[in-house]
Amino acid sequence: MRRLFSTFARGWPGAGLLLLRAAAGAGLLIDAINRLPRNPPIGSLVQCGLAAGLGILLLLGLWTPVAGMLGTLFELWAAFSQAGDPWVHVLVATLGAALALLGPGAWSVDARLFGWKRIEFGDHRR
Repeated sequence: MRRLFSTFARGWPGAGLLLLRAAAGAGLLIDAINRLPRNPPIGSLVQCGLAAGLGILLLLGLWTPVAGMLGTLFELWAAFSQAGDPWVHVLVATLGAALALLGPGAWSVDARLFGWKRIEFGDHRR
């Protein structure tokens, strides 16, 4: 799994990745909430659930490369299949692609699960 991540950046770059994850995840969640009609058909419900799930994964920083690419595909599909202004969908798709390429950053669940571990050896001279 570590091969999917380029880095687990700390400091200011890590804060930037956290902001990117927050913007992309919130965009997907808001998109899912806005799409949900009063009496949704099952297809619309599945689409909204998928968008909300991907948004939550990005907010947490869990499976970020996969969630970022799926979010990108989902938002590009939404941009070209729906009437109206497509630029919000294109923006969220761009953020998802950037996260898939850059990685989640140090403040993510992925960093805790798959980040570099420090192994310290004790003194074995007892």
